[in-house]
Amino acid sequence: MSDPVAPSRAPREVYTPSALTRFVRDLLEDALPLVWVEGEISNFSRPASGHLYFTLKDAGAQVRCAMFRPRSTWLRFRPADGMHVLARVRVSLYEQRGEFQLIVDSLEPTGDGALQRAFEQLKARLAAEGLFEAALKRPLPRLPRRIGVLTSASGAAVRDVLSVIARRFPLATVDVLPVPVQGREAPAAIVAMLQAASRARRHDVLLLTRGGGSLEDLWAFNDEGVARAIRASAVPVVSAIGHEIDFTIADFAADLRAPTPSAAAELLVPDARDLARALARQRERALQLLRRLLESRTQRIDHLLARLNAQRPQVRLARADERLHVLRRRLVERARGLLERREAATRQLRLRLFAQHPAARLVRRDEHARALLERLRVATRHGVERRRARLGELARTLHAVSPLATLERGYAILLDDDGREVVRSIGQAPPGRALRARLADGELALVVKDR
Repeated sequence: MSDPVAPSRAPREVYTPSALTRFVRDLLEDALPLVWVEGEISNFSRPASGHLYFTLKDAGAQVRCAMFRPRSTWLRFRPADGMHVLARVRVSLYEQRGEFQLIVDSLEPTGDGALQRAFEQLKARLAAEGLFEAALKRPLPRLPRRIGVLTSASGAAVRDVLSVIARRFPLATVDVLPVPVQGREAPAAIVAMLQAASRARRHDVLLLTRGGGSLEDLWAFNDEGVARAIRASAVPVVSAIGHEIDFTIADFAADLRAPTPSAAAELLVPDARDLARALARQRERALQLLRRLLESRTQRIDHLLARLNAQRPQVRLARADERLHVLRRRLVERARGLLERREAATRQLRLRLFAQHPAARLVRRDEHARALLERLRVATRHGVERRRARLGELARTLHAVSPLATLERGYAILLDDDGREVVRSIGQAPPGRALRARLADGELALVVKDR
């Protein structure tokens, strides 16, 4: 039977203080996300390292806090004992002392805490709508000709923007579109100016900017109406509000966010010196390509000439050589030849146009009619002469076969006494019958005596 008071033989898990505090620290950091803590600062210190150490307390408890560089250098105010602040913290454990502490991620006076919470809520709501989607961002023009700057006309931001653009790209025209950049009337004025610029479409890009300030100073740019006007603008919008560490709703809605007004001006326009260098490089590259093309064409021509010299008779080689020279000249003077051909074509068209003029056509038709009339007269005269000659020839032919021509040769034609019937047989001329004999120069009356 075992002894009830005998120690258990199960192995025991033993921690050292370092291991235990490290284990507890990991549990805390893994279990708790970043949280917001509001309280009063006490025991504040800033050693030479630049880190901040203090205690946050209220009426019932206190907790040690640490804020490390570089976040401690980003603060826009100087913390001090007795100040009420809102801290965004990560819960942790200081292992060397086994003390519970908060690692501060950001710190702001309590007055800004409500604004910060409103900012986060609006940002989350608009992000859920897709207003900040990267797919909605529009590209900026590479060489903007006209830039609209929405800002205070008397602020330092507009001077910085104008100075940078004038130095980098003086070809761009900058229009200052004055709006209030803080105060109650600022959001409505900014929205109205964005809508007017969008309707006018006079600008290639719009810059919404102002200098730095507190969260309350920049609150006009955390307005929902401003964010929606930026996204509804027909012209791309660049936002440059405050300093590098400042973020506003306008920055998330804009097509591009710049950390400062000067940086925005540098992003909007290229450096003229860089453009000049790029143009010089492009020019050199184009010249190199042209030289290579000419060298390649010349080498090919030389190669073809060598083939011709090797394969064809001397006469054909001479013609080919002459053509090669012509091709070289055409290659060099191609542009000039093209211009001359176009000028010649223009002259030809002008001549054709003049030739088609009604007056010129009438003159040609009149000349043609006169030529046809002259041809008709000549043809008529020649036809009459041919017909006269033919008629004479026919008359001679007819006369040659005419009985009268036979009579002229000494013959006579016997007719009855009426002169109507020709006597062709002696049976028609009994003795005593009266007949008529037609001679070449007249007729004779005859009487048959005997046969």
